[in-house]
Amino acid sequence: MKIYKNFLSDSDFKKIKSIFTSDSFPWYFSDCVNEENDDFFQFNFIFYKEEKLNCSQEFLNFIKPILSKLKYKKLTRVKANLLVKTNKLIEHGYHTDQHSGETCIFYINNCNGYTKFKNNKIITSEENKLIQFDSKLEHTGSSCTDEKRRIVLNINYQ
Repeated sequence: MKIYKNFLSDSDFKKIKSIFTSDSFPWYFSDCVNEENDDFFQFNFIFYKEEKLNCSQEFLNFIKPILSKLKYKKLTRVKANLLVKTNKLIEHGYHTDQHSGETCIFYINNCNGYTKFKNNKIITSEENKLIQFDSKLEHTGSSCTDEKRRIVLNINYQ
């Protein structure tokens, strides 16, 4: 696992954060977080799904500063997730994002939410931080209790 703090330049990060936190970004309701009928919900925006572009080039350009710093052969899924504030921290269940390849999580905002791995390693949500790990590693995300929302960009690739 690799952790990169201050992954983007300040100017690139501020642009990306302002887009994801604006009241005009098109978040879509998803009535699950990891799998159907998991009793959780989140909002997301899917840039890539099943190795295919799922949005306009304009939206893809928003995250280009992040993608341009990654070494990949092909993107398999790129998805922004927004979890709303909860009264207590809620973990959403261990899972893997794909059977092979790499996963990156880019944190858009600071909050007390986190990413936790099966070995109990916890990565805190700190803005402009990116973690990169083998997609086979089981992990879970959490909600937050100290901010209105927790926003991450989840990138899966080969």
